[in-house]
Amino acid sequence: MTEEIIIAGFGGQGVLSMGKILAYSGIMQEQEVSWMPSYGPEMRGGTANVTVILSDNKVSSPVLHSYDTAIILNQQSLDKFEPNVKPGGLLIYDPNGITRHPEREDIRVFVVEAASEAAKMASAITFNMIVLGAYIKVNPVVELENVIKGLKNSLPERHHHLIPANEKAIQRGMEIVREAK
Repeated sequence: MTEEIIIAGFGGQGVLSMGKILAYSGIMQEQEVSWMPSYGPEMRGGTANVTVILSDNKVSSPVLHSYDTAIILNQQSLDKFEPNVKPGGLLIYDPNGITRHPEREDIRVFVVEAASEAAKMASAITFNMIVLGAYIKVNPVVELENVIKGLKNSLPERHHHLIPANEKAIQRGMEIVREAK
């Protein structure tokens, strides 16, 4: 098994954190892992993406040009990465701020309204965990228990009090994800 993932959006949306948690989750499952972030100097508001590779075999290179999965959180990222999803691959996106929805018919497309759900939960900082929950529901390449362990490993100890809210957000993402029409 090898899963090649791109997660892309604006800085401040938790893109890199989501990738790091996925990477830690793979490590908890004794998989080979690569985590390669890319972001502009602007930090919040600029573009950010991270490539994560989870594999049962050694990862030869973290540099990818096509992906099994694209997790998309803004229009610029959709425009850039939708063409790079492998035929038969998966694209998950939050429709908030999206003006042109995915158009490909040779991939599976799922929608998770994470921004609006995070607002309903009065917890904007769990936005990325809602998206992560949607992803592991649609494509369970990592087990939920390992995602929780990955979350604990990626959060500094002083933020461990946020883990229950993040777990709730992951569960909510699993509940609200739906296939796009």
